[in-house]
Formats: sequence, C-alpha cells, structure tokens
Amino acid sequence: MSAGEATLSAGAAPHGARGHGHGGHGHGHAAGLSEEGEHGASKRIVVAYGFWIFLISDIILFAAFFATYSVLTDSTAGGPTGRDLFDMRTVAIETACLLTSSLFCGLAGLGAQARNGRLFHGAMAVTFLLGAAFLFIELREFADMIEKGAGPGRSGFLSAFFALIGCHGLHVAAGLLWLLTMMAQVVAKGYRDDILRRILCFNLFWHTLDIIWVGLFSLVYLVGVAL
Repeated sequence: MSAGEATLSAGAAPHGARGHGHGGHGHGHAAGLSEEGEHGASKRIVVAYGFWIFLISDIILFAAFFATYSVLTDSTAGGPTGRDLFDMRTVAIETACLLTSSLFCGLAGLGAQARNGRLFHGAMAVTFLLGAAFLFIELREFADMIEKGAGPGRSGFLSAFFALIGCHGLHVAAGLLWLLTMMAQVVAKGYRDDILRRILCFNLFWHTLDIIWVGLFSLVYLVGVAL
C-alpha cells in the first residue's frame, strides 16, 4: 500500500467512526421520543380513569340522595307537599336553560378541537349565562319556599328535597367556576393537549349534571305534582 493510500485509509476511519457515533445519537434521540410518547399516553390513561372514577362516585352520591328522597316523600309532617309547592312553569324554564346550556357546551368542545377561538369562547359564554340563569331561578325558588314556611327544617320531605336539589345546584355552581377557569387557561396557554383534555373532562361533567337533572325533574317534580 502506498503512503497516499495509507493516509486516505487512516482519514476514512475517523469519518466512519463519527458516522457511527451520529447514528448512535439519532437512535438515542428516537428512543427518547418514544419514551416521551409512552409517558404522555400513560398520563392520558391515568387522567381518563381518574376522572371516570370521580364521575361514578358523584353518581353514587346522587343515587344515595335519590334513595333518601324517595323514602321521605310522604314524610310531610302535616306540612306542604310537592303539589302545594312546585311551580312547573318555573321548573320547565330551569330545565330549558340547563339542557340548552349542554348543547352550547358541546359546541364549545367542538370549537376547542378545531382551535376556533370565536366558537369556543362564544359557546362557553352562552353556557355560562344559561347555567347562571338556572342557578338564579333555583335560588329564587328556594327563597320563595322558605318565605312560605317550607324550609328544610319543616319536614323530612323538605329536608330531602333541599339536600337533593341543593347538591345539584352546588355542582352547577362549581361547574361554572370550572368553565371560567378553562376559558382563562385557553387565553393564557392556547389549545395545548392538556388543556384540551381538561375541556373534554369539563364537557363530560356538565353533560352528567344535565342527565342527573333529567332524573330530578322526573322523580322530584313530575312525580311530586302527580301525587
């Protein structure tokens, strides 16, 4: 082998070694991305399971309140019954507000997925207004009942009624605060994956409240007026 060939061979070796090192770095980078992807996927799974457990526990809570109310429906202690107290016209307005808010909540979720700020914020604002209207009507209903002497301490029936309807109202109030928080987070951080997951969780929570209200409307108000 000539001196020139020896020099070329010697110079090629480091280049090959460098190429091999670069390939190793690329392999390490790919492995890092894979681990990061797996971590993100596992985090999404944990969040999903955790939130579903929360919703199920909430449904169990309401089931206990439903059962208590069913047992105490006739325990009026000589006081007013549901037929004497419930104004179905007002309850119908409440129901319309809450169910319509669920429609706009779904539109807000679609807006978030499409990264459409106008649709997301507009639909969330309408959801908030309808939810706030629902709460206002419900609080006015409670105030009117208490003014008539039909407060929660009047009978077992009224204690169960205020506990059941009031628990749902507290959930709606918490949902409205959560809604405002999500709007603020989108403004501050944009439509990141974690923000979109939180918006999805909020949608599930709000729709669950609507489903529970349908049960309340049927069991408490419709049956109460019919008895």
